[in-house]
Amino acid sequence: MSTIRDRIKELRRVKASDLVLNPQNWRKHTTAQASALRAVLTEIGYADALLARETEAGLELVDGHLRKSLDPDQVVPVLILDVTEDEAKKILLTHDPITGMAQADRDQLKSLLDDVSAEELALKDLLEGLARQHQLYATDGDDPNAHWQNMPGFTQEDQRPFQSIHMHFRSRADVEKFAKLIDQKITDRTIYLWFPRIQIEVARNKRYTTVSQ
Repeated sequence: MSTIRDRIKELRRVKASDLVLNPQNWRKHTTAQASALRAVLTEIGYADALLARETEAGLELVDGHLRKSLDPDQVVPVLILDVTEDEAKKILLTHDPITGMAQADRDQLKSLLDDVSAEELALKDLLEGLARQHQLYATDGDDPNAHWQNMPGFTQEDQRPFQSIHMHFRSRADVEKFAKLIDQKITDRTIYLWFPRIQIEVARNKRYTTVSQ
């Protein structure tokens, strides 16, 4: 069996603003993700290191772009890697996806969630979202599957789009011109449209109830 190499040269503490962004970083971080990370750092602090490699331009990030962006004046722990540019690209591609391949032990996860409390709202939302993702419920009454016993079956209509296309506009005038062409309103908060226009069904204001026969 071949020997696995240790590619970590050193642990260095660096001002976040001194780190160079990787131009090939493919992750786009959402506001919710930034809030959750900030909440974790507020309650716990740094318990993990960013990854970077030395280049002519300076210390270039391999992992940790979101942590760098939170506070440019923050001194952050950075593992300096002895890797080539091609090797850094492989780490950039695989670092998070490999972690995401893990399967959850639902019993262990529920036990861990039951033992942990959070002060920061964003962290509470993160933990509650984790529970919902793995269909863990605080009480039996929260489980929708428990209510579906002896209920009539139904066929779910396939409502997925035939095709989706990302549109890019160079100016607000172009947006308005396109909106006029399809006869639909497009605002700064519009994230998708159906063409032709369809009536979007709303489920949050509906509930099922027992009907006497």
